[in-house]
Amino acid sequence: MAVTWRAFAGWFGGAAAAILSGYLLLAFLVDPYDSGRSPVSTGVGVRPQGPRTAVASRGRDTAFAGAVIGNSHIQLVSPERLGEATGIPFVQLSVPATSPAEQFAILAWYLRHHPQPEAIVIAPDEYWCTDDPALPNPKSFPFWLLSDSATAYLRGLLRFSVAQEVVNRLGRALARDPARAPPDGWSDYEPEYLGLAAGDARQAAAQAAQRDTPAPQTPDPGRAGPGFPAAERFAHLAGGLPARTALVVVFPPIAPAALARPGTARHAAEAACKAAIAAAARVHPRTAVLDWRRPRPDLDDPSQFFDAGHYRHPVARRLADAVGAEIRRLVARKEGGGPPAQP
Repeated sequence: MAVTWRAFAGWFGGAAAAILSGYLLLAFLVDPYDSGRSPVSTGVGVRPQGPRTAVASRGRDTAFAGAVIGNSHIQLVSPERLGEATGIPFVQLSVPATSPAEQFAILAWYLRHHPQPEAIVIAPDEYWCTDDPALPNPKSFPFWLLSDSATAYLRGLLRFSVAQEVVNRLGRALARDPARAPPDGWSDYEPEYLGLAAGDARQAAAQAAQRDTPAPQTPDPGRAGPGFPAAERFAHLAGGLPARTALVVVFPPIAPAALARPGTARHAAEAACKAAIAAAARVHPRTAVLDWRRPRPDLDDPSQFFDAGHYRHPVARRLADAVGAEIRRLVARKEGGGPPAQP
């Protein structure tokens, strides 16, 4: 009897190993999120899905020589508008609810597939002001999908959600005219916010923005600094960019009532954090810093914000135009031609 059970256990273990190996081989070849690792190419692009998984395909698409990286605080900036302003085709690689760790992984992925990018736009916010060197991310993120480790990638494929996407990818390959997620990655959140607003959307947005409370995501001013690990890591990434690449760092706008009051601990902490990030960016010779997280006459209207950190199209268009102007200025400069300006 013992021999029979031993034989059954051996047979079962061997069958499980064969099934697992077969699945991994299939998943690797199918490349469910179009990471470009498979030798069997079905063309760049994925079915409509969230940016957390679509970012791998978009980030490797060589059609885009410029990238916007951040979270929902820069998401509404249109890559098409940036492209029209600069002549550089842009992709939106912003992923909502991400912090610097995820954004650095996205930047590294993009640079791996675009070693000579024409422009990078990155949007640090309050999440960058942590003093925790681990740069914790509050929500799950598929780091395995963007990893340069084959082992990490294969482990990542061993997920039920991924197995479902393998099936979806196979179905997409067999479809005559499969739907494709927007290649440039732009996602307009305004209709969703308008749909959630009760009654007059403008009035609701104004009331939310006028509440005299700090932004809920603002870091504890007692913990913000003196060291800023995100800035230190960003300096390493910025220093590795090609000299020809235009780098624009944008501190995205927040509602006027959510701005820190001068003279407060929070204001001092934010100023120190922004200064550290700006200094880190300037290790790259072709850099501009746009600080829109401060009082500005064109941002005084609270109805242009849905909440403390999410603005509407008029603000997004003005911000895109300002970023485009800085990129044109940086591109026009000769390589190494003097220190970058701070608009």
